[in-house]
Amino acid sequence: MSKYDTRYASSPQAVKKYDTQELRDEFLIEKVMKTDELRWVYSHYDRFMVAGLVPVNKKIKLETIDPLKAPFFLERRELGIINVGESGDVNVDGTAYELGHKEALYLGQGNKEVEFSSKDGSNPAKFYLNSTPAHKKFPNKKIGINDVEVIELGSAETANARTLRKYIVNSVVDVCQLQMGMTTIKTGSSWNTMPAHVHDRRMEVYFYFEVPEDQAVSHFMGEPQETRHIWMGNEEAVISPPWSIHSGSGTASYSFIWGMAGENLDYGDMDVCKINELR
Repeated sequence: MSKYDTRYASSPQAVKKYDTQELRDEFLIEKVMKTDELRWVYSHYDRFMVAGLVPVNKKIKLETIDPLKAPFFLERRELGIINVGESGDVNVDGTAYELGHKEALYLGQGNKEVEFSSKDGSNPAKFYLNSTPAHKKFPNKKIGINDVEVIELGSAETANARTLRKYIVNSVVDVCQLQMGMTTIKTGSSWNTMPAHVHDRRMEVYFYFEVPEDQAVSHFMGEPQETRHIWMGNEEAVISPPWSIHSGSGTASYSFIWGMAGENLDYGDMDVCKINELR
């Protein structure tokens, strides 16, 4: 079985009282990318699971974890994979999918044997994984760079110019509830997801990457009138409860992968918060 850590759900009333370390312990996922090891974070928010994997010296198998009480990982789950490293392979029940830099793969319920490897261990793949419960089997599908939906958002004047790419959404691939995509902040801008929003129907996880070594992102969370922040570095993730905003500002340009799960698949279903009313 794979290793895992559990994160339980927290109420907005409890989070108001958390100090800096408690916030980080509850919501921040440090060192997401593990070399030659698959270690999950199992969240009780919509049973969302997060992991990162860097195969260097060997192939890594997708194995179940005890909380799933399942003979294999994808018995009742679906899986999204985005490669943010160099070229690698995902072998699924005998079918090999090659994923280049920033290419993705959706795996539906029922796949039994899944194995990850890099083309070159000295320049390895970096597989970022999100998984959610699934009630129906949908076909596996690779999503290349040219398959994504691209949206340009924000402006330089408001310091939030960014490019959003939808990878695993129901307009690109058939899914049960998992949604994944990537946003890149343009040079000179700093804000993501601003104006901020909440969507009480879905939780979300942000994975920040391409953050320069000596720079950081301040991620904002909490109820719109009771916000908190968590300072984050490269290749770290943060869990956003359904009742929380999720927005960030970096000291340099960066990218992040967003993953969602919950009540519906309507990407535009969000309750926008007025900037001048945030507290």
